[in-house]
Amino acid sequence: MSTLYVTDLDGTLMRSDKTLSDNTVSIINGLISEGVLFTYATARSIQSSMEVTAGLKLRLPVISRNGTVLADNSTGKMTKKALFTEEEIKLLKETLPELKWCGFVSSYFGDNGNDMYKIYMSGDISVGLVKYVEDHATDPRMRCVDDLDDMFDGEPGYVTLIDDREKLIGTYERMRKYKNWECVFQKDAYDEEYWLEICPENSTKAKAILRLKESVGADKLVVFGDSVNDLPMFEIADEAYATANAIQEVKDAATGVIGSNDEDSVARFVNEQVKRSNNVI
Repeated sequence: MSTLYVTDLDGTLMRSDKTLSDNTVSIINGLISEGVLFTYATARSIQSSMEVTAGLKLRLPVISRNGTVLADNSTGKMTKKALFTEEEIKLLKETLPELKWCGFVSSYFGDNGNDMYKIYMSGDISVGLVKYVEDHATDPRMRCVDDLDDMFDGEPGYVTLIDDREKLIGTYERMRKYKNWECVFQKDAYDEEYWLEICPENSTKAKAILRLKESVGADKLVVFGDSVNDLPMFEIADEAYATANAIQEVKDAATGVIGSNDEDSVARFVNEQVKRSNNVI
């Protein structure tokens, strides 16, 4: 019986300093070389994920942008991506005025649609978005425009809003009522602001993982996470493990709780489980 292992990145496989330890990289690469099925599912873009996981020799597609993108971790080439329909784009423009001052749209460009830009509007923007823009000041993918329509240039596939919880909770409650997309609302892993992320229909980590599981022919699914957006994949997993630093809601939904993200806990757990079950294909 083959097992597919899927881990979140921030707060789970990654340490609090936003890196992977040499020990985690060594353990995971050793397991992969033995044939263990291992990959990650993250809210990060594939470009951001690749920077963090550059040391991993992953063979399976990785899942980024909360399930909207499947990609090759060594090249960044997207093998599958979810996009908003014209109807959804029209609805977002009409029902999400907050986007103008606290959000950005991730949109795809280029002949193969493999180039992604994060498009935000000029003018007064939220403190949370200011921090994000400043943190990504050298990122060529950031693009500032003066018009709402220009925010949806290219092929839009993801919407992100960053602000205080009390300013976004009403937006979340309003937007989640629309059945055409998936909404994730959670606290930033490294700051006090909250993020509201809106994805096209049928785009969650869980749904992307199930498609991957079927494509690789795995019999069992084991996942690891720490935050709200990991709950859907916990629901569909045979075993789901929360890191010690996870929020309580995730711990309550878990099969068990392992060590923290600063203790190589995911890598060590998978290694120990594989040794016990001889789960190598």
